Amino acid sequence: MNSQKILTLALDVMGGDKGPSITIPSAIMAINELPNLHLILCGDEKIITTELALLNISPQTLNQHKQLSIFPTTEVVEMDEKPAYALRTKKNSSMRKALDLVQEGQAQACVSLGNTGALFSMAHFVLKTLPGVERPALISSLPTHDDDKHVFMLDLGANVFCDSHVLYQFGVMGSVMAQQVDGIDRPRIALLNMGEEAIKGSDHIKQAALELSENSDINYIGFIEGGDIFSNKADVIVCDGFVGNVALKTCEGVARLVFEKSKTLFKQNFLVKMLTFIVKPSLKKLFKSMNPDQYNGASLIGLRGIVVKSHGNANSSAFSLLLWKQLKKSIGKYLKK
Repeated sequence: MNSQKILTLALDVMGGDKGPSITIPSAIMAINELPNLHLILCGDEKIITTELALLNISPQTLNQHKQLSIFPTTEVVEMDEKPAYALRTKKNSSMRKALDLVQEGQAQACVSLGNTGALFSMAHFVLKTLPGVERPALISSLPTHDDDKHVFMLDLGANVFCDSHVLYQFGVMGSVMAQQVDGIDRPRIALLNMGEEAIKGSDHIKQAALELSENSDINYIGFIEGGDIFSNKADVIVCDGFVGNVALKTCEGVARLVFEKSKTLFKQNFLVKMLTFIVKPSLKKLFKSMNPDQYNGASLIGLRGIVVKSHGNANSSAFSLLLWKQLKKSIGKYLKK
């Protein structure tokens, strides 16, 4: 590792549907791609060393490794565990300790595939919210029709129901995110609704629209429908966690359906196979841009620390992309500071 600035991430290796069998190989891929990345592996030390041994990293090698270290823990937050119970009883879990390392300044961010509700509760308790923020929100970028642009969407599952003022706060946080990350001077903010007309939607959606429109610092453009999420009509789309999570997973399911149906179609006969061969480079680019693995991971914003949440069922490819490809841009900015 060179003398440049180092970014340290605390990784909850026990979280997710498959835990260490996904997180450990992905961690090794990440440090191989990013020489300025240091990962603190939080979890059961015996399990971690066993997984590392399968990757030809022995305890002796690990002691000399400048990009990896282990923070041993004795508990695991299960995927079906109630958030309140996990917060009260799992103080020595891999998830909790990863957050503690961020709070103590030993890591710049926490990354977890674990229980979303538990991560939300623990992060809220350990890191606290920024002034004026009632609830953190999960935010992620999604592709649009324009290959060079994306749209931020929040909340993606941290808060099942949000009143109008919380939605307003999400709009403000999303606007700041788009300004800081993408350099957009006045990001277009929209509320996800069942129609674009002002008369449609629930009372709290209408009230949130009123609050956003009254803030001159926010470029609120009105309601947007689900069919326009990827249309590049907005830079930030705001909704509650229930709607956002269902919308996101529905889109992922449709993307996978199109991908599988296309593979079947392109194998139907010789002529189609020949045409497929001709347009193969374009098709690969299209399918790559539509692959949900490219967009795995959401940031829990509104906290006094950085927390990144991966899909609990992410495979090694999706989690590897989150750890090194999607973080590469952020790491580059951090190292230049």
